Amino acid sequence: MNEIVTRKVMWRLLPFLMLCYFAAFLDRVNVGFAALTMNRDLGLSAAVYGFGAGVFFLGYFLFEVPSNIILEKVGARRWIARIMVTWSIVSASTAFVVGEWSFYLVRVLLGVAEAGFFPGIILYLTYWFPSEQRGKVIGAFMAAIPISSVVGAPLSAWIMSATDGAYGLAGWQWLYLIEAAPSFVLGVLVLLYLTDRPAVASWLTPEERAWLVARIERDRSETVAVQKLSLGQALLHPRVIGLALVYFGVSTGLYGIGLWLPQIVKNFGLTTLQTGFVTAIPYLVSVVGMILWTRHSDRTMERTWHVAIPAIAGGIALGAAGYAASPTLAMIALSLAALGVFSAMPTFWTLPTALLTGSAAAGGIALINSVGGLGGFVGPYVIGWIRESTGQFSLALLTIAGFMVAAGLLTLILGRAVTPVRSPAAPVR
Repeated sequence: MNEIVTRKVMWRLLPFLMLCYFAAFLDRVNVGFAALTMNRDLGLSAAVYGFGAGVFFLGYFLFEVPSNIILEKVGARRWIARIMVTWSIVSASTAFVVGEWSFYLVRVLLGVAEAGFFPGIILYLTYWFPSEQRGKVIGAFMAAIPISSVVGAPLSAWIMSATDGAYGLAGWQWLYLIEAAPSFVLGVLVLLYLTDRPAVASWLTPEERAWLVARIERDRSETVAVQKLSLGQALLHPRVIGLALVYFGVSTGLYGIGLWLPQIVKNFGLTTLQTGFVTAIPYLVSVVGMILWTRHSDRTMERTWHVAIPAIAGGIALGAAGYAASPTLAMIALSLAALGVFSAMPTFWTLPTALLTGSAAAGGIALINSVGGLGGFVGPYVIGWIRESTGQFSLALLTIAGFMVAAGLLTLILGRAVTPVRSPAAPVR
């Protein structure tokens, strides 16, 4: 029953959720490609671009926790649909910014609109998958991030090259308009396709529903038996705050790389289209690596080292990338840095989902993602500021690398404190 039900749920939910996250991440980071010509057209400096790219996360930070609490109350299907439709509209409007202040405003509004999507999905997955399977499930879901860049990087470059000047709009404007459309369509489909909870899943047999409900309830009761936290306690708990800081460090690396990589690669002397294909390389490496790494974490049921090792190794590689002797060596280092980021992140999310349940899970996961997500503001802004001050990326990448290494070391300090020890329980059949 275990394998049959799990496989059925995975094939029903994961491909669709991955597609939604693919669209979300594409809308979030396509600004990195737009910047190849948008910055020149609008007169945006490196510091202004870095601030605007990262200010998305300030809006995200402010509305993350309330958004996830609303999702817990009204149901994932309706709330995720609302999130996707509103962010697609805001993302498309980026095509019409005229300067730095309108750029800042739209990026903040995009963060407000998208707030709650990622932690909402993480929470949603806990309704459907037992704890021992969440590493590979979250890993498969988060594989949509590098996949969106593997596909999106050359696609974005092609859109910008092919549409530039059509109907009086620049290529970067068409990029925002075209890539916002899938999110709107998927948002409508969410209402028709997703099921809020296993208990109401008509696509499962009564026996399958009963087994899954009982298995998830066993997980919940085991976590509560170890430590039951209220929403307020979860938001102030030292472990939750510690996890938020870990995620902050990893996110600094993720978005520092993601929002600046096209411009770093373009500095190798490539065309816009060539930049798109070369930018895809680190993400292609990451797709394979993160899936294998999270599967190994699930097999061993070890989490701490599976977060710390890639975070530290990825940070070292990112720091080395800025001082590489050739573009080839720089791309190898950047690929290893991306591999480290994307291997650490899915396994990281098994830690808070093992610690928290109910409203505490909704609020705690959202808090971790919102505070950690501020790294998405710090990373791009720091790179832009240092790049403008020094004229080089070397010191900027080294600085971001320090955040990643610190995140890995903090994970080791937290250690087993973030993973509740479960009491033995009879198997649910």
